[in-house]
Amino acid sequence: MLSSIDASIPPLISSLDYVPPVDTVVAMEGALLAVAQADTDAEGHSAAMSRFMIRSESVASSKIERITASSLDYAKALAGNRSNSSATSMVAASAALHALVAAVAECGRFQLDDLLAAHRALMADDPAEARFAGRLRDLQNWIGGSDYSPRDALHVPPAPGRVPELMDDLISYLNRDDIPVMVQAAIGHAQFESIHAFTDGNGRIGRALVSAVLRRRGATRNAVVPLASGLLARREEYFSTLGDYRRGDPAPLIGLFSRSAHAAAVCSRDSIARIKALPGEWAAELRPRAGSAVAALIPAFYDHPVMAASEIEQHSGSSEQQTYKAIARLAEAGFIQEITGRKRDRVWVAAELLAELDDLDRRIHERTTP
Repeated sequence: MLSSIDASIPPLISSLDYVPPVDTVVAMEGALLAVAQADTDAEGHSAAMSRFMIRSESVASSKIERITASSLDYAKALAGNRSNSSATSMVAASAALHALVAAVAECGRFQLDDLLAAHRALMADDPAEARFAGRLRDLQNWIGGSDYSPRDALHVPPAPGRVPELMDDLISYLNRDDIPVMVQAAIGHAQFESIHAFTDGNGRIGRALVSAVLRRRGATRNAVVPLASGLLARREEYFSTLGDYRRGDPAPLIGLFSRSAHAAAVCSRDSIARIKALPGEWAAELRPRAGSAVAALIPAFYDHPVMAASEIEQHSGSSEQQTYKAIARLAEAGFIQEITGRKRDRVWVAAELLAELDDLDRRIHERTTP
């Protein structure tokens, strides 16, 4: 039986001034340029693009934690189907990411309450973790080892009593404006992972923090760049560079974040172009009459790719009969598909948007795989 454990106490970083190696600086600048170009492409379509990119990022972030589900199950979970716990968890990760990025964007600062709210969104419906949702841990935890013992753990974070001070220090660091953006995002993320402020969900909240840094610093305004897809492709390297940070060298992690952000941004531009073209392609093929239910549903599915029958009727602005005729036309053309298989409480999804989630993840993976 263990009588004591050695915990790792991260240094305070609120005043840290770190200058990366020259090659890392070059990678950082290239990444930020690519991110800015992708974000500009999404301008004017920010509602639809933001939802799509948030889903891409949160799905990949969940996969890093070995939480996997098909895009079809994810769509069902978006519609409220809780039969697949992994898909439900992915939807919760999307809600948490959106909550944190939106809160930081609105007030221009990180606040502990916003991190707690994001964690609550992530964990509130988790049967094992709901009682810990939205509050800093008051238990010792660890990474690796077994569920019951920190013996052979990869990392034992600080004792619970140290967490509030370390989080206050981290938030002070995240609210600085005199640090290169990618340095702040990577070091802020690694520090959060080292503190391990929650009983569970630290990885997903920590990666959401990266997107919030990019938004607060103005690197993004319209969309979230799915950097986690690049990290997923190099999962073992990602964990290794977190270890490098804890040993005092943040450069490998900053470099990995920069390469992942660059790949994600470049590949996202292709997805953004494809998605922006969809409404026009649908309209060109179906040639809907102005003011018809079909004409109304084309942009509706663009903005809300998963909708139940009642939502579709609301967006169509037409009678139930005309709405279902429009649904039939869109489905026959292959633009939407029904995903429940039921006769009642049916749900339709924009099939091409769903497929693009998988395709974007695949292209980022190919671009970042050694």
